Amino acid sequence: MEWLAAPDHWIVRLVFQRALGLIYLDAFLIAVIQLRPLLGERGLLPIPRFIAAVPFAEHPSLFYWRYSDRIAMAVAWTGVALAAATMIGVPDAVPAPVAMLIWAGLWALYLSIVNVGQTWYSFGWETLLLEVGFLSIFLGNAELTPARPLMVLLVWILFRVEFGAGLIKMRGDPCWRDLTCLYYHHETQPMPNPLSWWFHHLPKRLHKVEVAGNHVAQLAVPWLLFLPQPIGTLAAVVVLATQGWLVLSGNFAFLNVLTMLLAIPAFDDAALRRVVPIDPPATDLPAWYAVIVVLVTTLIVVRSVQPARNLLSRRQLMNYSFDPLHLVNTYGAFGSITKERYEVIVEGTEEIALTPATAWREYGFKGKPSDVMRRPPQYAPYHLRLDWLMWFAAMSSPMYHDWFVPFMTRLLEADPAVLGLLRHDPFAGTPPRFVRARLFLYRFTTAAERRETGAWWHRTYVSDYVRPLALRSVR
Repeated sequence: MEWLAAPDHWIVRLVFQRALGLIYLDAFLIAVIQLRPLLGERGLLPIPRFIAAVPFAEHPSLFYWRYSDRIAMAVAWTGVALAAATMIGVPDAVPAPVAMLIWAGLWALYLSIVNVGQTWYSFGWETLLLEVGFLSIFLGNAELTPARPLMVLLVWILFRVEFGAGLIKMRGDPCWRDLTCLYYHHETQPMPNPLSWWFHHLPKRLHKVEVAGNHVAQLAVPWLLFLPQPIGTLAAVVVLATQGWLVLSGNFAFLNVLTMLLAIPAFDDAALRRVVPIDPPATDLPAWYAVIVVLVTTLIVVRSVQPARNLLSRRQLMNYSFDPLHLVNTYGAFGSITKERYEVIVEGTEEIALTPATAWREYGFKGKPSDVMRRPPQYAPYHLRLDWLMWFAAMSSPMYHDWFVPFMTRLLEADPAVLGLLRHDPFAGTPPRFVRARLFLYRFTTAAERRETGAWWHRTYVSDYVRPLALRSVR
């Protein structure tokens, strides 16, 4: 069984598992805070309604057994507890089979949420966490020698994330090929962060250098991850650097930190010992574990055929799962770049009758641009799901977003759970008589405008998005 063993990855596995536990903790805390208002019994897209319409085989989830908001919170808090346990090393203090059950529990609980999460959980990093989480069930613990095939499969995930993203760009928007996409991206990305204004105003020549560097990092460097050391380590360092650059320039939930996590298996213990000075204990790779490793590796290799074909296809799919368990998926991001930023601004009024002089008050969101004087905040790796979906909503009619009118309805009802997703309720918890939504064109202010006004954004009214609604008109 020596060919299966990777004794030079004991520290690598330790760091990987502790960091994965932290990402799981983040993901489950997001569910604790946001699941009920988004997906609960009175949520914007209720899970019970989804379960009644969609077969279990298509979206397997524990919630098909039974759903209630109390059970949902129990699932989320159990995930928090298990994730915290992995962070402090509990799996390394118990027998290996028990450790596997802990990781399997995390995966099954998060799968149960994602598979009924509908639009709110349709992001690529959800399936990425599930794919990584499934492999992590079988990584073993401190009493076992790491298995080399599993480490290679983790690098295979990273390869698909990076190379898939690079291909989708080259096949997509022409601005990636003429190196001009970053003229727009920092301004029009889903949720800018505190440094995005500064990134946007970098010289255009530097933007072109950034895009060219991105192409190298995503199309050339991923191949080097599979080569012997120190080349694999150097390639992993490039991944960490480029993903860190994305962390500095925008809010992409836990996508970037999860991708950085996947770079760790490309290191070896000799590289990591410089920052994690641990001497690995003597371990072995027992026959029962070797059998599991071979079976899991075979399964993943077979399931990888379709994603590999997808990479070579001219009709490459982006962020797509080929099975309901999300075992092996395809990834990619920003195949097209929006050149202008539109924002949906939601307002309400307490006035009984609407007139041209009606005073409307604006709801404030935690992350998305609204108040032009507010600097874009930093929230990642926390994921503001409502704010992200508001970015998509601005691109098309509300008729294509089945959660939007329910959202307006909850504002009319002053629903505490939904209001908790917002930064500012202008009515302090009392129901408004009318709400409306309007579409604005946003752009970052110039340096001169910023000095003169102090504003980070300039906005121009475009059109009504949803005309004024009263509670009686939506029931």
